[in-house]
Amino acid sequence: MKRLVCLLAAAAGLGSAQPPTAIAIQNARIIPVSGPAIARGTVILRNGLIESVGANAKIPADAWIIEGEGLTVYPGLIDALSTVGIPEPPPPITPPAGGGGGQRAAVLAATPSATPPARGPEDRPNTTSWQKAADLIRLTDPRIETFRSAGFTTAITFPTQGIFAGQGTAIDLSGTKPGQMVVSDAVGQYVTMLNSGFGGGFPGSLMGTISYIRQIYLDADHYKKAKEFYAAHPRGTPRPEYDRALEGVLESPRILLPAARRVDVDRMIRFAHELKQPALLYGLPEGYRSADLLKKANATALINLKWPEKALETDPDELDGLNVLEIRDQAPSTPAVLVKNGVRFALYSGGITRRSDLLKAVKKAMDSGLTADDALKALTLTPAQIYGLADRMGSIEPGKIANLVVSKGDLFDEKTQIQYVFVDGMKYEPVPEPPAVPGGPNRGGGRTPAPGDQQ
Repeated sequence: MKRLVCLLAAAAGLGSAQPPTAIAIQNARIIPVSGPAIARGTVILRNGLIESVGANAKIPADAWIIEGEGLTVYPGLIDALSTVGIPEPPPPITPPAGGGGGQRAAVLAATPSATPPARGPEDRPNTTSWQKAADLIRLTDPRIETFRSAGFTTAITFPTQGIFAGQGTAIDLSGTKPGQMVVSDAVGQYVTMLNSGFGGGFPGSLMGTISYIRQIYLDADHYKKAKEFYAAHPRGTPRPEYDRALEGVLESPRILLPAARRVDVDRMIRFAHELKQPALLYGLPEGYRSADLLKKANATALINLKWPEKALETDPDELDGLNVLEIRDQAPSTPAVLVKNGVRFALYSGGITRRSDLLKAVKKAMDSGLTADDALKALTLTPAQIYGLADRMGSIEPGKIANLVVSKGDLFDEKTQIQYVFVDGMKYEPVPEPPAVPGGPNRGGGRTPAPGDQQ
């Protein structure tokens, strides 16, 4: 036994080294989430899966042993709406510095665009519905390590550019190549209410965008029926033209719709019903005002942990309105209000990239009435259920993926230390977090838009 513990200690610095065939975490407090806590028990991991868990789980002879005395084992956290793993979009082209700016602006305005403004829905403006996050993942994204060190083992990551931005992918934050990270390649279509604005072509307004989305789903329904008819009667029937935009829409099992205000929640609930699509409403900084609507519709919400706050670049002497101040004060109470009303929801990072800020955001919700158990569930089992992944992650049960967080202390306590993170059975140790840059951005390099930003 001592020899095994020593071997483990010697390998402590090799967080990304290949794990042994079996690992046993013994004498630890275990929080399965799907069942009652185990005051003192053992979790056995083998080949990237949870082999057994319980107070009397038998440790295999070939297992490396981690002594869990004084430690707590949780399921790995899941970021329910993220861009982790997807590289930043290229920066916009700006005119060169110097004199003659007005003349250069006139020249640029007169230069024809490579993509002319859309004239109608047939031009598919701001649509990349066929694009999958699975095809965009890059191991070089530093946020993979940052989020893993915060206890996140899975991210539901999405492209976020455009009206139909593309299909999200559930990824585990481990692996030597992107394909190893993918858990489920198509979990939903990320939809925004982006519009082209004045002079930018169709759609040029919120109502135009809603009209366009409606038309896409009407086209998709017709396209699907035409394909089915052709498959049943190919002889003598003109074949339908392939449309990758509609293929991407049809492939998506659910859509994500933005909702900031109560009126948005009401509008998006009605819109999803009209489209006959399973929908997740994301953002909801005013969700505390909308619990009754969500409950009545049996709707599911994704709550942005990036709580509203005064922008750093705002004039400090400028006074905010009462409504704005109320939203900043009450937004963190949204999760607790939704629990009270029986509304299913999950939490997501919303562009927060620092571990300390993620913890502060969760703590802010807890200070506003959310219990630690409900916070944990909203970051583990509930997002797994929402995306149809609860059969493989979200709780500590035999047969599920070996995604675990091992901490010294309760997970959301300010002084708690995360000792180990297991992703697909691979053991990692948290890396030190660099000091915060005063006044620096908290959006992972200024991504535009971050998940849940309201257009």
